[in-house]
Amino acid sequence: EPNSTLVMYLKFVEFEETVNSFDKECKSKDKLVSKPQGNTLRDSKTRGIQKDLLSSFDDGDHKVFFELWTENIPSEIKDTDTEAQSLEFYLHIHFTIYPLRRHPGRHDRAEFEERISHFKQYLETRGAALSQTTEFLPYYALPFVPNPTVHPSFKDLFQDSWIPQLKDKLKPFLSVTLKPSNTPRLMNLYKEGGRSTKEAVQQLHLQLVESDRRITSYVRKFNKMQADYHNLIGITAELVDSLEATVSGKMVRQLDCGASSMLRASIAPQKSKEVPMLPSLDYEKLKKDLVEGSDRLKSLLLQALRWRLTRSLPGEQRDTVLQAFISNDLLERYSTKQKTLLHLMRSKNKIVRQYMARLINAFASLAEGRIYLSQIPILLKLLTEALRTEEKDSLARENVLVALQKLSLRRSQQTAMIAANLIGWLVDELQDSDCLSDYTLEYSAALLMNLCLRTKGKRKCAENARHVLKVLTDVLGHENHEIRPYVNGALYSILCIPSVRQEAKEMSVEEILRCYSKEENPDLNRQIEFIIKQLNSADEEGPESDDEEDEDDNDEDLMETDLDTEEVLQPQPREPSGESLLTTEYLGIMTNMSKVKRKSTPLSQPSVDEPLQRPVTPSSHRNFNVCDEALICPSSQTQSVAGCPRSQRWTGHTKESKCISSWAPSPLPVIISDYVPAFTSQPMIPRTPEAAPSQNAGAHRARGPALAPQFSHSEPQQSNRPGSTSSTRGRGPQSGSKRSSALKKIKLA
Repeated sequence: EPNSTLVMYLKFVEFEETVNSFDKECKSKDKLVSKPQGNTLRDSKTRGIQKDLLSSFDDGDHKVFFELWTENIPSEIKDTDTEAQSLEFYLHIHFTIYPLRRHPGRHDRAEFEERISHFKQYLETRGAALSQTTEFLPYYALPFVPNPTVHPSFKDLFQDSWIPQLKDKLKPFLSVTLKPSNTPRLMNLYKEGGRSTKEAVQQLHLQLVESDRRITSYVRKFNKMQADYHNLIGITAELVDSLEATVSGKMVRQLDCGASSMLRASIAPQKSKEVPMLPSLDYEKLKKDLVEGSDRLKSLLLQALRWRLTRSLPGEQRDTVLQAFISNDLLERYSTKQKTLLHLMRSKNKIVRQYMARLINAFASLAEGRIYLSQIPILLKLLTEALRTEEKDSLARENVLVALQKLSLRRSQQTAMIAANLIGWLVDELQDSDCLSDYTLEYSAALLMNLCLRTKGKRKCAENARHVLKVLTDVLGHENHEIRPYVNGALYSILCIPSVRQEAKEMSVEEILRCYSKEENPDLNRQIEFIIKQLNSADEEGPESDDEEDEDDNDEDLMETDLDTEEVLQPQPREPSGESLLTTEYLGIMTNMSKVKRKSTPLSQPSVDEPLQRPVTPSSHRNFNVCDEALICPSSQTQSVAGCPRSQRWTGHTKESKCISSWAPSPLPVIISDYVPAFTSQPMIPRTPEAAPSQNAGAHRARGPALAPQFSHSEPQQSNRPGSTSSTRGRGPQSGSKRSSALKKIKLA
C-alpha cells in the first residue's frame, strides 16, 4: 500500500524514470509494488456516499444527511458556489417541513418544532447570507407561521411535484461534486494533515478567547453580587436601627448604635495602608522612542504606559500617575511638531494602532484624562478616522469607539462629534446590529443617545428621521437588553422634534412600541409609556441646549477590566516589558507630581421609570445604586429627598443615612410601607464593564461617597456610555437575527 501510494504520486508528477528505477529496485529486493487501486476504491466509496445521501433525503433523515453533507461536500464549494448555497437552503426547507408532508392529517408537532428550531439556527448562521436575496426572503418567516401547510406563501412547498424537482437538482450536483479526483493519495494526505493542524490551532484560539470572555463575565457577576450584598447589608442596618428605636419607644430620627453597627462593620473598608508612589520617568526619552523607535518598541511602551494607569491602585497612586502623564504632556497636546505621538493612530502596524487606541481609552476612563484629551484639537479627527478605516471587529476600532463614548460625557466633545456626522455613522452601524459584539453594540447605542440629547443632535436625526426611527425601533428588539435604556433615551429625546413625531406616526411607531410593551418587563413598559406620551404630545421643539455652559461630565472614573484583556503582544524571553521596561530604560527625576483631585459635582438622579435624559456611560449607568435609590427616594417622598445632598445619602459603605433620619415622619411601619414597594419595583440599571472589585470600591471609599450617573427627577433618563455586561465581549458577530418575537410578528403582518 505505501509503495503503490508513492508510485501514484511519482506518476502524477511525471517522474517516469524514477518510477522505472524504483520498480526495478523493488523487484531486485523481492519487494512487490502492488498496482494502484485508489481510483477503484474511491469510486466505490463515492457511490456509497451518494446512495446514502439520496436515501436519507427520501427518508427525511436530516441528521444523517447533513452529517454526510458536511463531511463530503468541500467547504470551498459550500461557502462560495451560489448553486450549492441555493440547494442547501431548499434542502433545509425540505427536512423542516418533512413531518408535515408525512402525516398531512395529523401533524407530528413535537418533531416539527424540533426541526423548526434547527431551521432557525441555520437561518441565523449559514443561511443569513441569503437573507438579502428576494428568492429566499419569504422563507425567513417560516419559523413564525403556526401552520405553513395553509399559508399562501408556502403552498408550492406542499405540491406533489416539489420534492421530485428538488431531488432532480440534488442528483447531478452530487455526481459532479463527489466525482473522484485524480490527485494522488499522498498529496491529499499532506493537504489534509496541514489543514487539520491549522484547524486545531484555530479551534484552540477560539477556546482561549471564549475562556477569556467567560472569566471576565464571571468577574462582573461577582462584582455585581458583592455590590448587591453591600447594599442589602446597609439597608438591613438601617432597618435594624429603626427597629431598635421603635422597640425602645424612640422616634426614627433618634438612632443609636446597636446590632446595626456590627452589620456596617462587616462591610467597612479595611484601613488603607500607605501606598508607595511609582518611580518617576524620563518622558522626553519616552516620547522620542514612541515616535522614532521600532514598531515592537512602540507597542511595548504603549502597553507599559497603559498598565501604569490600569494596574495602579485607585486613589492617590493612580491620580499621581495620571497627573505625571498630563503635566509632562505625554500625548503632546502642546507640541508644535507636524507628527505627534497621537499620529501612531495612523501607523501601518495594526498592533501599534491598537495599543495607541487602548492608551487613549485608558485616559478617557478617568475624569482628569477626559479633560486633557478634550484639549487636543487633532484627537477627534484621528479617532473618527480610525472608526471608518479599522476592520469592523478589530480591538483598535472597539477601543476607539469606547473612548469616544466616554468623551461624549463632555459637552464640547459632543458638539464636535455631531459636527463630524458621527450620528449618521452610528445609525448605520446599529442597522447591522446582529453582526456587532455585545460590547460594541452597547457603547454604540450609548454614544448615539448622548449625542441625541443635544439640540443639534436631535436636528441631525430629524434630517433622516425615517431611517433613524426604523433603526432604533428595530434594535430595541435585540436580545441584548442592556442597550434598551440607551435606545429608549434616544427615542424619547428625538421625539421632541415635531417633524420626527410626524414621521413616527406615519410609520406606526406607537404600534411597534406597544408590541414590545407586551413583554413581561414592567420597567421597559413604563419607559415605553413615557416615549409614547412624548410621541403623542403637541409640544413645540424645546429650547436650544447648545449654549449651556454645564459640561455634564460628573467626574466619575470609569476604569474597566476590559482595557487589559486579549493582549496580543507578549514579551520574548528576557525581553523587558511593562513596569520593568519603564524602570530599567526610562527612569527620570521628579516627574511625578501629585495634585489634589477635583471634587466631583454630582448631577441630580433621574427616575428609573423614565428614559435617560443626561449623558452617561454603560459603566456609570450600571453602577447607579438601585437599592440605595429605592430606599431613599420613594415616589411619595421625591420632593423631600430631592433637596438632600447626594453626599449625605447612605452609600452602602460606611455612612449612616442622616438624610433619612432627618425627614422620616414616623417609626418603622411607615418606613416599610413607603419603601418596600419602591425597593422591589425599581429596575436594575445596567452596569458598565465594572472595574476590578478591589479597585473601584477602594477608590470610592478613599475619595468619598460612590458616584453614580445623575439625572433630572422630572424626565426620562438617557445613558452615556455602554458597559459590557455581556460585553467582555461576545467579540464575534452575534448570530443571526436577534429580534424579539413580538417585532417579528409585526413585520410578518
